[in-house]
Amino acid sequence: MTATVYEQPGIARGGGGTPTSPPDGEGSVQVKMDPRDAIEGAKVFAVYGKGGIGKSTTSSNLSVAFSKLGKRVLQIGCDPKHDSTFTLTKKLMPTVIDVLESVDFHAEELEIEDFVYEGYNGVMCVEAGGPPAGTGCGGYVVGQTVKLLKEHHLLEDTDVVIFDVLGDVVCGGFAAPLQHAERALIVTANDFDSIFAMNRIASAIIAKSKNYDVRIGGVIANRSAGTDEIDRFNDATGLKKVAHFPDLDAIRRSRLKKSTLFEMDNTPELEAVKDEYLRLAATLWAGTEPLTASPMKDRDIFDFLGFD
Repeated sequence: MTATVYEQPGIARGGGGTPTSPPDGEGSVQVKMDPRDAIEGAKVFAVYGKGGIGKSTTSSNLSVAFSKLGKRVLQIGCDPKHDSTFTLTKKLMPTVIDVLESVDFHAEELEIEDFVYEGYNGVMCVEAGGPPAGTGCGGYVVGQTVKLLKEHHLLEDTDVVIFDVLGDVVCGGFAAPLQHAERALIVTANDFDSIFAMNRIASAIIAKSKNYDVRIGGVIANRSAGTDEIDRFNDATGLKKVAHFPDLDAIRRSRLKKSTLFEMDNTPELEAVKDEYLRLAATLWAGTEPLTASPMKDRDIFDFLGFD
């Protein structure tokens, strides 16, 4: 990626040049995407949400749902734990940074099979990983991953790309997938912490939408019997729920079995969840209207979600 740091008060300008476009957000230090790294042809989705909310489970089962609709799917995990795709591949895959390091960062020595693995029902899987703890930037890792995929022409044969992104970190680095995505999806639960994180993620998506095509695609309610607080918050901010997945024990067990939900023994409850994933995939493929949301200030959301 080409690093262009936009000038803000009290922040030195990087690269010695004048910014060519306004910053993504007030007070931000941004890494600008090289236009040559843009993903073309595929529908690209970025999945965000509070840490531990079930983004990887959601991403993997959504990937399978797209594949069941006959789409060629690529899932990219963006977390140093590199566990986004293990229910698809049944193993922890090496990260892009791992394999680059093994060849002293001579990318031309790598073959596709060194960093891309085929998972359940043909879903192609990549673990971008992250920089070593306390060093580097997640944006660099995402950029190197997309560059490798383009150099090996893998994206030319892909219909859907899903970025599964680390926790609720909305710094410039881990917001980098938003530069590639058409729609960003926010996974949340019906509780204070999850909705608080969703509010900040929505702000990050809106900031990125100033310079990139990404827009909020909707909210996925996960691990929640009810959605009353999610619905109340959505009504107040302009967000919209696009899917709801209950807190089923089968979902927990699927992670322990290293399996997607589509491989688990069927029950009426699980069948309904699979149908919801298929419905969500069909909805996203058909295209969703971009949401114009108005996230709250931290103090306002604290008061909004509180009880008397």
